[in-house]
Parts: sequence; structure tokens; C-alpha cells
Amino acid sequence: MSPSFLLLLFLLGFTTTPATSHCTTATFIKTYQKCVTLPTQGASLAWTYHPFNATLDLAFSGTFISPSGWVAWGLNPDSPSMTGAHALVAFPDPSSGGLLLLPFVLDPSVRIQNAPLVSRPFGLRLLSSSAVLRGSRSPSDGSAVLIFATLWLSPNHTRLHHVWNRGLYVQGRSPTIHPTAPSDLASRATIDAASTAAEKARQAPDALRSAHAALNAASWGLLLPAGVAVARYLRHRPSRGPSWLYAHAATQIAGLLLGTAGFAIGIVMGNRPQGAEHRLHRGLGVAAFVTAALQSAALLFQPKATNRFRKYWKSYHHLVGYGCAVVGVANVFQGFDVMGLGRSYWKLAYCLALSTLAGVCVALEVNSWVVFCRNAEDEEETTTTTTREGDSMEGGRASSSQKQGLTL
Repeated sequence: MSPSFLLLLFLLGFTTTPATSHCTTATFIKTYQKCVTLPTQGASLAWTYHPFNATLDLAFSGTFISPSGWVAWGLNPDSPSMTGAHALVAFPDPSSGGLLLLPFVLDPSVRIQNAPLVSRPFGLRLLSSSAVLRGSRSPSDGSAVLIFATLWLSPNHTRLHHVWNRGLYVQGRSPTIHPTAPSDLASRATIDAASTAAEKARQAPDALRSAHAALNAASWGLLLPAGVAVARYLRHRPSRGPSWLYAHAATQIAGLLLGTAGFAIGIVMGNRPQGAEHRLHRGLGVAAFVTAALQSAALLFQPKATNRFRKYWKSYHHLVGYGCAVVGVANVFQGFDVMGLGRSYWKLAYCLALSTLAGVCVALEVNSWVVFCRNAEDEEETTTTTTREGDSMEGGRASSSQKQGLTL
């Protein structure tokens, strides 16, 4: 069986087709006039807009991904994003086990969630709300839930920014952060309740995201750290000659070119309208690119070997190089989490490659210390032998002088 065929089977085995669902206007409580299938998580929305009094009756349909999880739907009055949204969150009541529906306001602190999320009034002229399970008495993995709401809209304000999501568990009555897979981060759509026009959240094409991930993992995550290892462990071997320098330069140049391409793709993806924003990932990427640029620029000002500032330049070169490698590797792991691949075989493969590189570095480091200690011992023995030979020669000369004096 050829390696290419095995690779094809591997890719097919981990290629999943997203589940699709069709919206329906009928629920067991009432029938609505319009519905739309939402772009992610198999969710849908049904509603009836009453223009004579500007009220909107709606039913959001979603599914639980954990028996102790939560499902949420909400509206953002300003933009199609989670931050600033007013949400209704359904989750099992910790005390009774029944379904509980509470309102929350998602301010910017929700991104880092330093403190538990506290329920706050919905605040968008919510007239009524409720939540029921479909086909089961208690939430379980895959259980369907309906969230009903009636709102009073402002006149001629029927274009609404809907957001929705789901999480794995609840702490007390505080929903925890949801998964960060691309589909979860794109769970938003702008829908006109009067015309049924829907504007789905735009995601970066899969090919663009895959290229961004592959280029950055290969460059910042492997090539640049390997170039640092080449310079550290092969430089002090006289038998290698200047070949270590050529290998170091080639590895770093290849890593920098691939890393620059991956960084540029990331900037394009981040600047797309309605694109998801990952501040930590972007900040680490900018830091890695800036340190790599400084490292490259420093080569233009490299002093000669006899210059008294050479040692300071070498210290700077080493410090910035190690810092760039550490930040790059950390950002690769952050990228896996952003793409929702935190527990994937792709991350496992990268960890194996990085562990192999780290193992080689540890072996070379130990070998370097062993050689250093042996050389130190040899130098010490040579010095001791030389000293003893000198003392014996001086002693022989002194005894010869004494004998000559006695003869005279």
C-alpha cells in the first residue's frame, strides 16, 4: 500500500461533513410565518413580524452538546458580534434539574471571563420569553431546545443582528466559555424580519485558513527553532568548518520567508469584514514577526570579530533569536486552539515533531556538557603534569649546583 494512498485515507477519515437541518415554521406551541436555517450548529430561526404594533414573535431552535451545557440566542443592537449582545441562555437548573432561561449581557470582559458571568436584564424591550426541550425531559448531548421570545421593535427597525452559541457546562448559574471552532466563532447573522433577507457571517475560506496554519506551523513552529539549534550545537565543532553557518542561514531564511507568507495571510484574514477577532493570537504573531525582522536587520550592523562591541551584538543576537523561537512556538499552539484543533491529530503530529526536535537538542546539550567537562579535565591534567615537570627540572638543577659546590 503506497504512502500516498495511506495519506488519502487519513485525510478522508478526518474530513467531516457538517450536519444540515431545514427550518420549519411550525412548533408545538404556534406556527410562524417565516423561518431561516442559520449557518452554523444546525440552528434555525422562525418568526412572525406584526407591523401594526412593531412586535416580533420568534422561536430559536438549537441543540445541547453536553447534559450540563447551555444553549443561547441573542441580539446585538450595534453589530453582528458576540461582544455587546443581549442573550437568553437556556441550561439545566442545578437545584431542580429542569430547564432554566436567564438573560445575560455580553460585555467585553466575556472574552477572557476573569469572573463568572452574572445574569442581567435583557434590556431590548423584551416582552416575554421561555424555553422548552423537544422530545426529552432533561438536557442531554444532542437534545433539541426551543427558545421563545417576543420583542417590541422600534418603527422601521426590522434588520436585527442575531447571535447564538452553545457550551459544555455551567458553573452554578454562570455559563462558561463556548468552544472556539471556526463554526462556533461564526455563529451570527443579520436578518431583516420584514423581508427575510439574511446576511450570514463570513468565514475565511478553508484553503486560506489551512495555508495560514500550515505555513506558520512549519516556519515559526519548526524551521526557526531548528535554525537556532543548528547555530548552538554545530558552531563549536571545528571539523564542520563553516558548514554550520550555511545550514543556519538557509534554515532561517526559509523559515522567515514561509513565516512572512503565513503572517500576511493572517493579516488578510483578520481584516475581513465581520471576521472573528483573536487578540492574543494576533498579538503573539505580531511580536514574533517584529523580533524576526529585528533579527534580520541586525545582520546589517554586525561588527567585525576584532571590534570591542562584537560581544554585545552577539548577546543581542542570541537573546532576540531565542525569544522569537519561543513566541513563535507559543503562537502555533494558540493557533490550534483558535481553529478548534486543540485535541486533533494535527496538533498531535506537530507535538511529536516538536518533541523530536527538543529531544535532539537535549541530547546535543548533554553531549556538549560532557565534552566540555572532559576537555576541562584534560586541561587540568596537562597543567598539573607541566607543573610537576617544571618543579622536577628545577630540583635537578639545584642538586647539580650543590654537587658542583662540594667538588670545588
